[in-house]
Amino acid sequence: MALQNGELSKDELLDSQNHIWNHIFSFIKPMSLKCAIQLEIPDIINCHGSSVLLSELVEALGINQERTPFVHRLMRVLVHSGFFVKQSVFTTPKGNDEEGGDQGYVLTTTSRLLLKEEPLSLRPFLLSVVNPILMDPWENMSKWFQNDDATPFHTTNGRSFWDLAGQDPKLNQFFNEGMASDSRIVTSVVLKHCEGIFEGLDSIVDVGGGTGTVADSIAKAFPNIRCINFDLPHVVDGLVGSKNLSYVGGDMFEAIPKANAVLLKLILHDWSDDECVKILKRCKEAIPSKENKGKLIIIDMVVKVHKENNDVLETQLFLDMHMMNLLSGRERTEKDWAQLFLDAGFNNYKISPILGLRSLIEVYH
Repeated sequence: MALQNGELSKDELLDSQNHIWNHIFSFIKPMSLKCAIQLEIPDIINCHGSSVLLSELVEALGINQERTPFVHRLMRVLVHSGFFVKQSVFTTPKGNDEEGGDQGYVLTTTSRLLLKEEPLSLRPFLLSVVNPILMDPWENMSKWFQNDDATPFHTTNGRSFWDLAGQDPKLNQFFNEGMASDSRIVTSVVLKHCEGIFEGLDSIVDVGGGTGTVADSIAKAFPNIRCINFDLPHVVDGLVGSKNLSYVGGDMFEAIPKANAVLLKLILHDWSDDECVKILKRCKEAIPSKENKGKLIIIDMVVKVHKENNDVLETQLFLDMHMMNLLSGRERTEKDWAQLFLDAGFNNYKISPILGLRSLIEVYH
């Protein structure tokens, strides 16, 4: 009632409504993108080789021509979100643009990362994150705040994410495919721009390395480094190594294979502080001291306020909520990381914020 009594100006009231509406309907962004991916729209445009008219896109989709206006509306929101660009193809009478007219669609750098055949494609990652099994727990978050379950995922499924992934081959597959797609991008950047972190190493173990995307890339780039991909037995079962790559099954909470270096890529953000300290202690046991060329390499987020790019901070906060929804972990600030390293017995670390959302962290004892 207070707002009706003139405490807010007209503009303040309407701006506040718009802010709320924008958040209410923000789910439409990933759902529209998922639809476009499932329809293979980026691949159709890519195969066309030039700007694709709306009519050509509808024909290539093989759908009812009556859906043409709806495809236009789907593309309009994706153009607005920066996934496609409209480009003039030929001249037509003014006014036809709203129905496609002389405007064709072309890919952006971002949408190229969603092509099926792109080696660095994030298509599997997108489809895994917006899969119903990962989306449904959001419906139970308020219920979770009022019960004793570990996560909203547990409230929804009656078991932890890891337990279900170990028993459900489909969940295990799309999770590993999603993580592998992310790993390919990060690894390509690390090997090209941060290759110095591997200097002087004769062995490295990638802990929680999934199906071996990162370890395989390191093994190929550095033939003299013995690489071990270490994950749960059901993850690495049946995987075949190479001359300097091997797959080892085990539990990182129990013991980690010994090597000059241990790599943890997007592992620690999955776990609570206490669990992270246990993992870090196992890492410390697996590697020699700094004087003997031993080190821990972590690729993970270091949350900070990016004055020059608030979108980065927003994405990091989204990922923190994602961790809260599915797992017991969180995204951490430098202060949080420093405390973990201290509690695990490490005495020195270096953070290099050179991986976009993530940072490269080198830790020593």
